[in-house]
Amino acid sequence: MELDAKKVERISKALGDPYRLKIMEMAKCQAENNWLKCSCVMDNIELAQSTISHHINQLVDADLLLTEKDGRNVRYRVNKDMLDAYIKFLGVLTT
Repeated sequence: MELDAKKVERISKALGDPYRLKIMEMAKCQAENNWLKCSCVMDNIELAQSTISHHINQLVDADLLLTEKDGRNVRYRVNKDMLDAYIKFLGVLTT
């Protein structure tokens, strides 16, 4: 997967926030079927639910998190393909 400049910018901005990095870390470490629930994020980050939703939406919009409906709830997990493509792009910058 190749990333264009706009996608790289969107991912970089999404990862440029410490709360979003924490959410990504939580999604990566989530043991329950590799899916993260918003309630788990709320239990571990002291922010309003609307603020957490905003941060999660920024990560989803950057294609860093995949979503799955679970009844009325939505679960999240890291989009490894997108993250790998971003890391690969950054690696090209160092060679």
